[in-house]
Amino acid sequence: MTANGPACGAPAPGAGEEPCDLVTVPARQGLEAVDILRLRDGLGPVLHDGAGDTLGFLVPPGTAAGWDLPGSACTPTCARSPRRAAEPPVTGTGWLVPPWGAYRRTTEPGRLRAALGEAARTIEAVDRCR
Repeated sequence: MTANGPACGAPAPGAGEEPCDLVTVPARQGLEAVDILRLRDGLGPVLHDGAGDTLGFLVPPGTAAGWDLPGSACTPTCARSPRRAAEPPVTGTGWLVPPWGAYRRTTEPGRLRAALGEAARTIEAVDRCR
């Protein structure tokens, strides 16, 4: 997933929009985390790539500097966290959870980390039962 839109450092195109970082995870783990975060009202906008292999969670700017969760990547982007944008802020993606359907402007990194951990444990348990 690569950011599109204005160059980094450019002012936000609309009121209330702010730059954000992007946490990318495998789709299976990401979908579990989406369900967990929805139940706890902690979900921000989520992107999916065109192939459906990965999900991207919009998180507050600066998250990438301290993100170290194995199996995921967090990158600073030029993407903006819009309130009502039809087009996703990252090239080659679509909305899984659009901004107008999310509980928050971005997903809080601590909540995302916890949800991804819980999702990984759930997937591991399910795979052991097969």
